[in-house]
Amino acid sequence: MEAYEIPSPYEWDESFRVFYDKLDEQHKGLFKGIFDVCKSPSDASALSHLKHVLTEHFKTEEGMMKDAHFSDYDNHKHIHDDFEKQLDAQHVPIPVEKVTAAKEWLVNHIKGIDFKYKTHL
Repeated sequence: MEAYEIPSPYEWDESFRVFYDKLDEQHKGLFKGIFDVCKSPSDASALSHLKHVLTEHFKTEEGMMKDAHFSDYDNHKHIHDDFEKQLDAQHVPIPVEKVTAAKEWLVNHIKGIDFKYKTHL
């Protein structure tokens, strides 16, 4: 999979738009959640909030995919499940390399995986 540039500052911009308003808003929240954990790696509430936002986003996105009978749903859900397990295993303080990996994962997931459902949901 192609690796995409990690934005600096780490925030959502128009290059991440999937053109589904709810999903775009949730993606913005994921960027903010990861940024907040990066800013305060010892803050358990920031990590808890990120886990919650991520779970809610995956439920929404997967629901839209199922409703649309999106052909790559099973693979997409598997990718979500793997990342969610990795995040659930994290505890504060979060090591810098884990935050960096989460930043990279989100950018590459949106641009490399989520973009496949543009116009299909």
